[in-house]
Amino acid sequence: MNYLPHTESERRAMLDTLGVSRMEELFADIPEHVRFPDLKLPLPPLPLSQMELEAHLRELAGQDVNATSHECFLGAGAYHHYIPATVDYVTGRGEFFTAYTPYQPEASQGMLQAMFEYQSMICQLTGMDVTNASHYDGATALAEAVRMALNLASDGRQKVILSPTVNSHYRETVQTYLLGSEASLIGEGAVPGEMGNLVALLDDQVAALVIQNPNFLGQFEDVAGLAEKVHRAGALLIVVTDPIALGLFQPPGAYGADVVVADGQPLGIPLSFGGPYLGIFATRMQYVRQMPGRLVGETVDRSGRRGYVLTLAAREQHIRRARATSNICTNAGLIALAAATYLATLGKSGLRRVAELCYHKSHYAAQQLAERAGLAINPHKPDQPFFKEFSVQLPRPVEEVNRILLEDFGIIGGFDLGSCYFGFEQQMLIAVTEMKTKAAINRLVDALAKVTA
Repeated sequence: MNYLPHTESERRAMLDTLGVSRMEELFADIPEHVRFPDLKLPLPPLPLSQMELEAHLRELAGQDVNATSHECFLGAGAYHHYIPATVDYVTGRGEFFTAYTPYQPEASQGMLQAMFEYQSMICQLTGMDVTNASHYDGATALAEAVRMALNLASDGRQKVILSPTVNSHYRETVQTYLLGSEASLIGEGAVPGEMGNLVALLDDQVAALVIQNPNFLGQFEDVAGLAEKVHRAGALLIVVTDPIALGLFQPPGAYGADVVVADGQPLGIPLSFGGPYLGIFATRMQYVRQMPGRLVGETVDRSGRRGYVLTLAAREQHIRRARATSNICTNAGLIALAAATYLATLGKSGLRRVAELCYHKSHYAAQQLAERAGLAINPHKPDQPFFKEFSVQLPRPVEEVNRILLEDFGIIGGFDLGSCYFGFEQQMLIAVTEMKTKAAINRLVDALAKVTA
């Protein structure tokens, strides 16, 4: 049966309403050489059979370069971590895999309980009181945190200090969210890694200060006394973090953060060429009524039996966008379930072990690159501690080095810091997770030693 959604007369009526005579006029702003069907597609002269098509698709998929086919040292916000088999098993169950957003608690107890468990573990991990379930990714979680801080500023504060060592993609997302508003972002010109320069910007017009810890360069920020200074100025402290690092190091809640956000991708979520990922958002109980996103709470029914419901979520959160605390209400629960399964599988000691492996393996890689390849490690701030990422100074452009690493050694190299930081030209950001063996690290060291000799 053919699917013809609109008749010719209906299309004619729509074109007349728009004031155009032909459908092609709607695409006048698109250059002619890329318009379809003028673009000559390299299609085969005869259709393929199902077996031929499957073979062709497998051949195309085999051309992909990924963290499984090659050794990957690229991080910068998305990381190659081990995913226990339990994660795919649980998220693949039909009860979860096909579940819709849990508006009706009587039909959604399984998913609601899973979200409640996710929230409980994230609160323990971040040291915060309450978390939601969940946002699209770390960038949108940060943008929503900034908006919440601006909404909480009853005295009309419209400035947000955004550290330059926050992931550049996150900074761009925040800028997009604030387009058209009176809010302004400051701090971009500060020297990366110099917290004092950001603190000096605090005044009575600042609603929040945003830092990343460990920062985008992989290093830990000096946060001693930072929260007190921010709160004394009447602002909120928002911290972007790495959830794996929280298995080993002090959580942001312990040093006074008001909002903690992160990308949950390291928690059992595959790279998947960019998504879908998970936006972690945790805050203090005093801000719960302004917290965007979905919140699952525990209650009892009339018979005293434990149950789970969406809490503090009026219907306008979902259907009246102008009155909602957030426009993010799509069911991102399946990805949050993956993170909950990952955390439950590893447990407290398992997560700590993963963090320890990342820490020690990255430091081994840095030591070997310095000693055997003669490369400067973290040349911007060599004495600042780091977690699982570090930068190296190269004598050649990073793009050129990465091309040689891929073509000659089968290695996916690091991130080009010069693409987002002035003065960081020819610096490569290298990520080392628990997935990297000693042999793989030594291969990278030997390759870089040859390429940079």
